[in-house]
Amino acid sequence: MLSYPATIPLSNRTLNHLAERIRFHRKQRRSRWRRLNPGRQSLLALAHLRNGDTYTRLAAGFEIGVATAWRYVQEAIALLSAAAEELDTAMRRIRLLAYAILDGTLIPIDRVADQKPYYSGKHKRHGVNVQVIADAVGRLVWASPALPGSTHDLTAARDHGIIEALASADVMTFADKGYQGARGSVRTPFKRRRFRPKLSRRQKAVNRAHAKIRARGERAIATLKTWKILAKLRCCPHRATAIVQAILVLHHVEANRYAG
Repeated sequence: MLSYPATIPLSNRTLNHLAERIRFHRKQRRSRWRRLNPGRQSLLALAHLRNGDTYTRLAAGFEIGVATAWRYVQEAIALLSAAAEELDTAMRRIRLLAYAILDGTLIPIDRVADQKPYYSGKHKRHGVNVQVIADAVGRLVWASPALPGSTHDLTAARDHGIIEALASADVMTFADKGYQGARGSVRTPFKRRRFRPKLSRRQKAVNRAHAKIRARGERAIATLKTWKILAKLRCCPHRATAIVQAILVLHHVEANRYAG
């Protein structure tokens, strides 16, 4: 088998943060000797999440069994996701923003036995729906738990309580046409309707200005998907939430924001 050196585009701060969590977890459990020390285990997990390396490749690179690689990665994900913020906690920061940007994204998955709930008619593929909140410059602030891909963005936002939370905090929020009807503090572009087949010049100008603001939210989604594991999840869809939350924690540590 051939081997080659590889890099993970993350700082030592992120590696040390995860290693410290693993070290504390082992101490609490009084865990005995393991094949990898906390630093190597955190490196293993980051290679999987950031670079999307498979368990087989990781097992060969770290000279451990595939089952051990899977167990170590899952343990790291569980520790990180447990530290992820709930929406209520994140709202303490979101209400201080000049305005927020709300958008949804589909994370592709392998086909599963119960395919229908996970098939997105909009994207023509199977996946899970994740709602993302970004700040005025497009930085990722919060990401929601995953719902089946067939869930409409507005429905997902309501199910997570995002619309109600933003309205209660009176945070001006920009969203695309998929959120029309959200009301509250959510602002969506004008949409042509049967009784309004054409938009006025003023409405078109408002839509252009709205699109320029909302486009910044795409940066947050792009930031989330720089973690290659999200290119296509090859695991049970029910694990998607823990993976997204773990990545959110690591992202804030890497960006040195909101990190505890």
